[in-house]
Amino acid sequence: MTAWIDRRALDLFAIEHPLLLAPMAGSGGSALATAVAHAGGLGAIPCASISLQTIEAEVKTFRTATSGARVNLNFFAHAPITPTGEATQRWLDRLAPYFAEFGVNVADLPKAGGRAPFDSAMCSLIETLRPEVVSFHFGLPVDALLDRVKATGAIVIASATTVAEGRWLQERGCDAVIAQGYEAGGHRGNFLTDDMATQPGTFALVPQMVDALKVPVIAAGGIADGRGMAAALCLGASAVQLGTAFLLSEEATTVTAHRNALRTARDDNTAVTNVLTGRPARGIVNRIMREVGMLSSDALPFPLAGGPLTPLRAATEPDGLGDFQPLWSGQAGALARDASATEIAMQIAERAARMLGI
Repeated sequence: MTAWIDRRALDLFAIEHPLLLAPMAGSGGSALATAVAHAGGLGAIPCASISLQTIEAEVKTFRTATSGARVNLNFFAHAPITPTGEATQRWLDRLAPYFAEFGVNVADLPKAGGRAPFDSAMCSLIETLRPEVVSFHFGLPVDALLDRVKATGAIVIASATTVAEGRWLQERGCDAVIAQGYEAGGHRGNFLTDDMATQPGTFALVPQMVDALKVPVIAAGGIADGRGMAAALCLGASAVQLGTAFLLSEEATTVTAHRNALRTARDDNTAVTNVLTGRPARGIVNRIMREVGMLSSDALPFPLAGGPLTPLRAATEPDGLGDFQPLWSGQAGALARDASATEIAMQIAERAARMLGI
């Protein structure tokens, strides 16, 4: 067993290595969570975009496959915004050239949504399933729901993109805080600021977060191998959370178009955009990002912007193209590789340990 120097995250999550799987909707599930758990890390299941019945089934599958390993169930804590009719029409008008190109009838567009905020029904499921860890993105749910989660004995963690957000989470009882740097793939976890221009990178954010907080800090963003893990731990992080590193793994449910894009990933071909879901998120640059603009004031609020893109995605995805869908990736996407997630996690942890001399 590796003798990691900082044991706070290891003891908190009862894991062998200070490595957490990032919950990735669309690419992660019980199989990926199980593989990371088998490597001695903390597995995670993204729950914001699946039904309660699916969550229950996923947890059961994980429990059966891991014999006692802890699991992190992740939820979103955003406040839904109802757009005006004018705002909705503005977004549809912006997408009109694509509807014409692919023969989409606006009257037949599917109802937007697909990413629900944490609510009483989800909380009741937590009380039934009693996961060891519950994590939140976009802040925290209202106090009444958060108190119910804590009453189950679950460890509560959440993402912060600034020191101020980290302090806010600690003040409200989070047991650890994920320091999400600007390099990170997927949705930004910001909730106290919408200014993407001032978001700090991981290796600027982590040491400042460590200095400001008493709870363990988990580094996330731009970390995809043992070198990055070792660097984050040297800066005071008690653990790292990795997502992009596992997107090409055998156990990931990453779709073909997304995998194709990841194999072209470079340090300079990802960007933060809101045109795919309505919230800032980092992904590999695709057609709609280039043509509509990375951050557009026309995009509907999260998660409504993505609804009208559904038929455009359906028209292009069968050809292996990701022109109209999220291709989430951090800036270290080029370091992702095809292998089992267990092998990837173990090799990252082992290399980090060697570099740290432990």
